[in-house]
Amino acid sequence: MIKEITKIVITGGPCGGKTTASERIREFFSKKGYTVVFIPETATELILGGIAPWTTDTNQTFQHTLLMLQLEKEKYFTHGARLLKKNEKLLIVCDRGALDNKAYTTGDEFSNILTLTQLTEEELLARYDAVFHLTTAAKGAEEFYTFSNNNARYETIDEARALDDRLIDAWKNHPNYFIIDNSTDFEGKLNTLIDKISSFLKTKKEAADE
Repeated sequence: MIKEITKIVITGGPCGGKTTASERIREFFSKKGYTVVFIPETATELILGGIAPWTTDTNQTFQHTLLMLQLEKEKYFTHGARLLKKNEKLLIVCDRGALDNKAYTTGDEFSNILTLTQLTEEELLARYDAVFHLTTAAKGAEEFYTFSNNNARYETIDEARALDDRLIDAWKNHPNYFIIDNSTDFEGKLNTLIDKISSFLKTKKEAADE
């Protein structure tokens, strides 16, 4: 029987450290008794599969396709996680979430996508317990900005900075939204992320126990 289930998003501008952070999250919270389930980044899967903003007829078509796949993946990953033999404490980690789409669209495009999916922005925000934003290396750690660790990455440093800002704007209304910047070295950044997730989980459990 599931005693505790938490669904979080790891987001942020390009080259923020999400891949390495995912490995650290799995290692740390598995030792704390959590069963950790990761939902891979949908945009990267689509782009590497040949479906991209520049191969579809419009960016809106791509982003709508991405959102539909994102929602389906979350549905079935969550279903599968509930059936795991060890599932008393589930931590579901989404590599980007549904509101990331907003940062890659115009206001009209995103409004049209919401209409097509018959969802509201508030409903998309409510899907997640917390959101953790890893700031792009293009803000304060420019010497580490690279394309080598993601074949789907194409943004310049200036584009990465602008995208990071748009992601902050997209998620800013979530009640549990945390930004982890580059004010420390990368190891410090990862430690800060783990501390913030740990603190959130503790607060969530305490609220549930009241």
